[in-house]
Amino acid sequence: MSAIRVIRHAAVILALVLLASHAQAQSLEVHGFFDVGAMRFSASDSFDAVLGSPVGVVFGGGAGVVLPQNIFIDARASRFKKDGQRVVVNNGEVFDLGIGNTVTITPFEITGGYRFGRSRDSVRPYAGGGISWYRYDETDQFATSGESVSERFTGFHLLGGAEFRVSQWLGIAGELAWASVPDALGQEPGSVGAAFGETNLGGTTFRAKVVIGR
Repeated sequence: MSAIRVIRHAAVILALVLLASHAQAQSLEVHGFFDVGAMRFSASDSFDAVLGSPVGVVFGGGAGVVLPQNIFIDARASRFKKDGQRVVVNNGEVFDLGIGNTVTITPFEITGGYRFGRSRDSVRPYAGGGISWYRYDETDQFATSGESVSERFTGFHLLGGAEFRVSQWLGIAGELAWASVPDALGQEPGSVGAAFGETNLGGTTFRAKVVIGR
């Protein structure tokens, strides 16, 4: 699914939420946020072989709305990028080819969930889940445009966290998320993912968020 289609779907969802809220003649809370976190990939052996570690830093941001019923809908985009090496795996042993490469992963997520407590509470736990679209790009220092990898996959995610209100319009939050993106890796017989029997591009992420709005 292209980025334009994803953005269109997100816009439709937000528009429906706005119409539903207006019909009920009740207030709607709107917020934006940015975050930074550490993600541990489910395909730990594959990422460790190529990038030197199954853990990486992820930056993201987005916006959302909260209905009077404490139901929220968020749209979030994020990015992971790290340099590594081309490798070959034989009988579980990793051989470095000495060719540098770069892996870039760009998820776009739509999340629906529930905020516990009341809007005036200083601490509000929340939980939710939704659908994710991942763009996976991989290129090396000698690759031509036709040799670089650029693929898109669909997955799902679950998350939970708690937000602390610093002021009426500013909050900070800690969040734990788990994502599954099946059949994204290891589809080529000679790939690193196939050698380790790892196909899932998802993982577990802990992130810190700064929330602007309500």
